[in-house]
Amino acid sequence: MSVTVRVPAKVNVQLAVGAARPDGFHDLANVFLAVGLYDEVTVTPADGLRVTCTGPDADQVPLDATNLAARAAIALAERYGRTPDVHLHIAKDIPVAGGMAGGSADGAGALLACDALWGTGASRVELLDICAELGSDVPFSLVGGAALGTGRGEKLTALEVGGTFHWVFAMADRGLSTPAVFREFDRLGAGTDIPEPVASRELFDALAAGDPDALAAAVTNDLQPAALSLFPELAGTLAAGRAAGALTALVSGSGPTTAFLARDTESAAKVARALRGSGTCRTVRTASGPAPGATVLPDVPRTMTSV
Repeated sequence: MSVTVRVPAKVNVQLAVGAARPDGFHDLANVFLAVGLYDEVTVTPADGLRVTCTGPDADQVPLDATNLAARAAIALAERYGRTPDVHLHIAKDIPVAGGMAGGSADGAGALLACDALWGTGASRVELLDICAELGSDVPFSLVGGAALGTGRGEKLTALEVGGTFHWVFAMADRGLSTPAVFREFDRLGAGTDIPEPVASRELFDALAAGDPDALAAAVTNDLQPAALSLFPELAGTLAAGRAAGALTALVSGSGPTTAFLARDTESAAKVARALRGSGTCRTVRTASGPAPGATVLPDVPRTMTSV
């Protein structure tokens, strides 16, 4: 018996960042939008805990207990007094170290899959509590759709979305460490008065109306200057996407993936073609949102590669 869960990537359409707290985290007003790039996590009973991974850049994914999927299995097992004897297989399609919550998605996917496999009967609240212990982005990976994340991003309020938003994502030729980007944010802001993060009412209204032009005017990312400071080449990718007709361009979360909002499917395809030919990025993907959160897939035969 095995259970497979599909879980989406995210783009931050607003990322307002406050000053560093005494615990080292930052208060956020973080508006998540789930998009249709997915990892699949398959959980199978085994003699012990094992993690395998296939897909783009799978060689960059840790296969030990530091992997969020493994940590999720361990956390759920400990809570229910059992051993995490499972094989976790991750079929990657979300960019690795790209600011799109791929690792967090795997944690949420493994948690939901283990819950289904073991029949723990954990409540949604309990699963979200474990997600918050695992990481700031993990709760949203479970929920999907669109949501405002406050605190360090783990306290979620669902948001209304009135239409489909079309995105193009350009993947860089190397990754960026999220902690390093936050450290650079702190360095750049040293000696200045960093305001408390506040969610944008204009952005909420744009999401609810399904209006891409209004959303383009409202998106912000306070981490973008820090990401560009550490990875200046991203400025060329952003410029190439804007020149191709994107309504707006921004670094996705802590980067280095860059995100481009397009008016419709045809516009997204045009931006994607231009970015592929620009020489400023490694690969390009298109996706739309909102997308559903972690979802148990029907029990049908599927291929799983073990290593």
